[in-house]
Amino acid sequence: MLQAIDQNIALEQRRQAACPRGVGVQTQSFTAHAQNAEIWDVNGRRLIDFGSGIAVLATGHRHPRVLAAVQQQLESFHHTCFQVTPYESYVALCEQLNDKTPGSFAKKTALFTTGAEAVENAVKVAKAATGRSAVIAFSGAFHGRTLMGMALTGKTFPYKAGFGAMPPDVWHVPYPADALGVSIEDSLLAIERLFSADVDPRRVAAIILEPVQGEGGFYVAPTALLRRLREICDEHGILLVVDEVQTGFGRTGKMFALEHHGIDFDLMTMAKSLAGGFPLSALTGRAEWMDAAAPGGLGGTYAGHPVAVAAALAVLDILAQDDLPRRAEVLGKRLVAKLETLKADVPAIAEVRNLGAMVGVEFRDEAGVPLPKLVKRIQELALAKGLLLLTCGVHGNVIRFLFPLTIEDAVFEEGLALLAASLLEA
Repeated sequence: MLQAIDQNIALEQRRQAACPRGVGVQTQSFTAHAQNAEIWDVNGRRLIDFGSGIAVLATGHRHPRVLAAVQQQLESFHHTCFQVTPYESYVALCEQLNDKTPGSFAKKTALFTTGAEAVENAVKVAKAATGRSAVIAFSGAFHGRTLMGMALTGKTFPYKAGFGAMPPDVWHVPYPADALGVSIEDSLLAIERLFSADVDPRRVAAIILEPVQGEGGFYVAPTALLRRLREICDEHGILLVVDEVQTGFGRTGKMFALEHHGIDFDLMTMAKSLAGGFPLSALTGRAEWMDAAAPGGLGGTYAGHPVAVAAALAVLDILAQDDLPRRAEVLGKRLVAKLETLKADVPAIAEVRNLGAMVGVEFRDEAGVPLPKLVKRIQELALAKGLLLLTCGVHGNVIRFLFPLTIEDAVFEEGLALLAASLLEA
């Protein structure tokens, strides 16, 4: 046993010596092997994965159809750069995303590598299309760690702290959430005040939001807010940018979370579960807006990497053939029911909210004060029992659930039992 423990300890010592502290690491369990919803560390210890690499693995670790597609692509070529010698698979994936994203209007898609890149390019396209400079985002939002991504992100620590001034002409308004005491009317009034006091709406290129805030606390955007934002954007010639980096590809019970609301987007960013763990992102938008950038204005050396594209095409097939959005609805209901039954014995559970399998549980005391230390304790207890959990929220008092949608029923039930034991013990 001592020898097994030393493997993680030795690797952690090497990590601390070789890697900067700015790359935060949640656990000291170094992965040796993974399959679907399970991870084994270098000591052979098994963890049930309720995090999916932060929402990346809707189709689980090492899905056989994804692996087969990747292997087949490797037999042909693994890199040429699409902007030098293009390849059909890139075009095929763009065609599928144009078709699968909501809205019947003409669309075009560009591929990138990370969610932050997709967001950066959404802002570039919006500015090119409108000739405007300002962007409005929401408090609690997370849009990436690049400079523009940080500016759009509505959470200072740890994402903005110590990095100096952000790009100008980025404005924030409060995101509606009952738990935060912010109503839809508060959010809309903040936009009105912004227009009257700080920024001419004729200077605003885009409004960007997540239909379910990820890092911000798993707050679900109300349909009434999205409809009013659509009206505001139409009234002032502003582009509505929907960030589906975390919500896309089946997790909310629909292919995309925006489908729950019945409104149209102008630009949509995607990443995470798109390619089943391979680095790939996409920006889909109205064709006329996507064509605003001049040739060479979009792209990147690794953008739309052929291996990742092959994985993504396989993922889209799996989502459709196995009906994973429906599976997300089933799993989400089971998890919410379990959490609701625990409320009587865990009074610190202030709210359980979800859209499909995108479930968050918020912890506060009787006075409504956030309980981040309790959440951290639950996370640590769960890890000790063999369950990997992620947290989020402006106050760090929310546990978010992002298990693979392909998780086996027996493994899912085992995970729920470990979760209940951790909540009761904490």
